[in-house]
Amino acid sequence: MLGIEDCLAEVMAIPGALDAVLIDQTSGMAVATGGGSRHLDAEKSAAGLSEILRATLDGLAVTAPGGTIRIRDMIITTDEGHHLLRPLETVFDGPMVIHVRLDPNRSNLALARHRLQTLSDCLITT
Repeated sequence: MLGIEDCLAEVMAIPGALDAVLIDQTSGMAVATGGGSRHLDAEKSAAGLSEILRATLDGLAVTAPGGTIRIRDMIITTDEGHHLLRPLETVFDGPMVIHVRLDPNRSNLALARHRLQTLSDCLITT
């Protein structure tokens, strides 16, 4: 099992990774950050990203049988980069979300998604 700091170091080793945030999904607070981008306000980003995930879950649940849905990951593309969000059920204090922002010119989105999935599996293994 990877620790939080080791996990973020591995996330930042993904080609094209600019920054990463581990978010407590319940409170919307940043638990840890990686990358050190001076443009990243980790607390604002964490709050906004947790709201995006919550709104997406609520919207998709309306159309799902039984009214519930589980998101494996989300990809958001912007002019500034590609954003990957992966919800986690951790051995820590509840649901977390790992977010990584990728340089659109230096990253491979499919590879980054695969690496993030592998890393998140290592993080949540008991």
